[in-house]
Amino acid sequence: MKNTLKIVVDTSIFINPDSHHLFGKTPKEALANFLQSLKGTSNIKCYIPPSVYEELMKFMESGISAEDFVIIDKKPPASYQSAVPALLVYEFIEEVRQRINKGLRVAEKHTRKGLKNYLEDKNPDAEKEIIKNLRDEYRRALREGIIDSKEDFDLILLAKEMDAHLATSDQGLVKWAQKLGITCVSAKELKEILKTKS
Repeated sequence: MKNTLKIVVDTSIFINPDSHHLFGKTPKEALANFLQSLKGTSNIKCYIPPSVYEELMKFMESGISAEDFVIIDKKPPASYQSAVPALLVYEFIEEVRQRINKGLRVAEKHTRKGLKNYLEDKNPDAEKEIIKNLRDEYRRALREGIIDSKEDFDLILLAKEMDAHLATSDQGLVKWAQKLGITCVSAKELKEILKTKS
């Protein structure tokens, strides 16, 4: 087991349109093909936190049985034993503060636009477009490039704990995992690893 490569796998590998096509046409097909490829390897061990497994299964609808998935170890991180550097927490807090301020500016901009539309044009159809644009821009301001869920944090903790690579297409995860010295691999790199290790 000394030369075994350990990989913690994120949902994004299978559901992100930019990555799942490397394994299959649909997220379900991508996961099924990945599991099949993994069966052909002898020196790769894959892990997934239970929270991420549950998240992934919501996208699969049906057809991926627990028996198919047994090749991946559903391992929770030892959350109470994991040490996180204080500097990482400080950086995270500062980033969240900056994003909240950015989100506020986005909301202000779209509010002004909506008021102007109401006072000048009185175009009721424009309201839907303004709200849609506000939601899209606000989501980008607050969520892109940051860990924004307990599932993301579970992935980072488990990869650190296992001294494993993290396979993800989520750039926020990559950014914060690398701060902890975790090696991240893309879907394309993961596919190459499976080929070379079979």
